[in-house]
Amino acid sequence: MLLIALPGVLHFIIFKYIPIAGNIIAFQNFTLFTGFFNSKWVGLDHFIYMFQYPEFLIILRNSLKFGLYSIFFGFPAPLILALFLNEIRLVAFKRWVQTLLYLPHFLSWIIVGGIFLEILSLDGVFNAILKGMGIGPVSFLTEPRYFFGVVITGGIWKEVGWSMIIYLAALTGINPSLYEAANIDGAGRWRKMFSITIPCLMPAIVVLLLLRIGHLLDANVEQVLFFVNPLNKEVGEVFDTYIYRAGLLSGLYSYTTAIGIFKAAISVIMVVSLNQLSKKTTGESIY
Repeated sequence: MLLIALPGVLHFIIFKYIPIAGNIIAFQNFTLFTGFFNSKWVGLDHFIYMFQYPEFLIILRNSLKFGLYSIFFGFPAPLILALFLNEIRLVAFKRWVQTLLYLPHFLSWIIVGGIFLEILSLDGVFNAILKGMGIGPVSFLTEPRYFFGVVITGGIWKEVGWSMIIYLAALTGINPSLYEAANIDGAGRWRKMFSITIPCLMPAIVVLLLLRIGHLLDANVEQVLFFVNPLNKEVGEVFDTYIYRAGLLSGLYSYTTAIGIFKAAISVIMVVSLNQLSKKTTGESIY
């Protein structure tokens, strides 16, 4: 068992724990030429600059909106899909639908973004339908008010099928005798869903929700970068895209590391707080 676990343990040690030491550059004026040990220490200067940065509150607002919308709309989607898929009695059709739903997970964001670009462009399929309904063409890809809807919808379409696998696995662990007893009592499908299925899934739901909240300020860089442009940048610039531009493109490694530490601190506080709240209210927690 230890040998089987070794590759996973090594992955976390090499790619998760060892890089934590590199966070010291947030307190330095780090450059690639001076390295970790010879860079000048500047204390909390990068954190102070981060909070004084004129657009910091805008980026924080965009990141929070993106994270909250993703949780509000994206988190229930695989659960709802798994519940309805579980009600399909034709096994062959169920497997076909499941395969069809999780195939987009294996597509890159370049392909997914290209599909949405073609569908939502001014001369795309969606606008053609709107024109047929007597509604003028809508610029979904440049109007700031449509940005979150487009990006989050694309993320749900790409990942909902893959995310529901966890719930489908949890559904197989429910004791069939509970459903048999409900059938004897005359319970219908909806009553069985709300009285048996969802309560039995509650431990998995709570754990996955807490883990999702831990990534509240995170965004898929490829996902956002594909849809953000100068016309919607005011709502589309989030922490991860800003770190990409300032860190990798402009070489501000120390400053962007400070932003990363800020994000991590907020995530830890939220996970610990909500874990304690969940433990007291539902009895379920991740530790």
